[in-house]
Amino acid sequence: MNRPKLLPTNHNMLKHLLFHCLILYIFSGCQSPTTETTTETEAPLNVLFIAVDDLRPELGCYGKDYIRSPNIDRLASRGLVFNRAYCQQAVCSPSRTSLMTGLRPDSSHVYDLQTYFRDIVPASVTTIPEHFIQQGYHAEFWGKIFHAAILDSASWSVEGDNQDRRIEPQWPMENWRAYVTDESNTMADQNDGGGPPYERAVVPDTAYPDGIVAQRAIETLNELSQQDQPFFLGVGFYKHHLPFNAPQKYWDLYDPSAIELPDQSTPPGDAPNMALTNWGELRAYSLIPPEENVSDTIARNMIHGYRACVSYTDAQIGMVLDELDQLGLRDNTIIVLWGDHGWKLGEYGDWCKHTNFELDTRSPLIVSAPGMEVLGQQTDALVEFVDIYPSLCELAGLPLPNHLQGKSFVPLMSNPNQEWKQVALSQFPRQQGEVMGYSMRTDRYRYTRWQDTTGAMIAQELYDHQNDPVAYQNLATSVEYADTVQQLDDLLTKEWARSLTTN
Repeated sequence: MNRPKLLPTNHNMLKHLLFHCLILYIFSGCQSPTTETTTETEAPLNVLFIAVDDLRPELGCYGKDYIRSPNIDRLASRGLVFNRAYCQQAVCSPSRTSLMTGLRPDSSHVYDLQTYFRDIVPASVTTIPEHFIQQGYHAEFWGKIFHAAILDSASWSVEGDNQDRRIEPQWPMENWRAYVTDESNTMADQNDGGGPPYERAVVPDTAYPDGIVAQRAIETLNELSQQDQPFFLGVGFYKHHLPFNAPQKYWDLYDPSAIELPDQSTPPGDAPNMALTNWGELRAYSLIPPEENVSDTIARNMIHGYRACVSYTDAQIGMVLDELDQLGLRDNTIIVLWGDHGWKLGEYGDWCKHTNFELDTRSPLIVSAPGMEVLGQQTDALVEFVDIYPSLCELAGLPLPNHLQGKSFVPLMSNPNQEWKQVALSQFPRQQGEVMGYSMRTDRYRYTRWQDTTGAMIAQELYDHQNDPVAYQNLATSVEYADTVQQLDDLLTKEWARSLTTN
């Protein structure tokens, strides 16, 4: 099976064609890509699969010129930027599980950090790298691809338990008080957490885990470049996950006096209580009060630290991309960069993720592939993270597993402005799973329905992102929007049922 016409012929690996075709024949029970394909002589493409934790679409290539992200922006100039890409649940393990399996949380039943998908889904459900292995690929990873506690040996070609490949995150250094203000030290006495939520130390990049992840990825690329087998390499960066630790030089890229706090530090008007969180993930750290909001000083330090982590991770990504170029692999490698979900930086007086808001469910997605007709452009089409699996298969010319619940977005890589999906769906549980919030993004609105296990509606949310981009007012209780709410509720019911069907 061959990749779409989007891609040019590459003859560097023709001697492996028979092996590749044999593998595809064995697994012919999978579906074939539906787009027009090229001749039977094309060699398989490699995949560089870059994951970034807690990354907001707040980058230079997303129009935020105050962020220093030159390397990600460089990748964007050689690929397509998806302006409206949405995760299926805004927390690490459910989001990554849905992306890696192609299943929505309601099908994998992974809604938390503890549940392991293989304890629930059928053995016939393969992950992205596992599927590529079955098609003749070699798959490795460094850092965080699945949730940190999940190694999933079936997804990788390397032997052993892969514990060393996780590159464990480091907590703040013992001398953290040297990096905070007097006000912060006073607040730290109110909370005996495991250190501050940020750190800036005069250390080399490899003093923190992501620097090591990048180095290991570079070493692995060199090894893989000497092999005849096509590869799938996952490179997962821990930042921008708390704590916001980055070398001092990346903090120095930003002027703290220029950092502005969000315009509104209160919840959206008329939003139900279950729509927000108490950001317990952040409250586990010193400097953070146990209940009330953080001070302006801490808020600015948090935003400063987050931006420093953006630039730190960007630098590591740049080194990996440079090595790919130097090894002559770029012209035969698909690159996908994604953040597992968004993150709030004080908007609504809220922090972290764990909600159905646009700020949490929307995350960056950039794809670059050999032979792309469209370079350095953007698309406003609605896409979902469950779409990444079928898209990679189509780009690589591989058959599609039958269990997938997403839709390949490869056509957008030739025509970014064409009509596309009507909605993107997300969800988030509350009250130990007794309540679920089902959320739907349309071109203009975000509608969320909260319901109990019987299906009874508990609350509704409606945000008009055309007139209220940050979503400061819930319109679901407004008489003026009653018809819109009913129409969207009907659409959500229909689209949610459709979303759980497989290809």
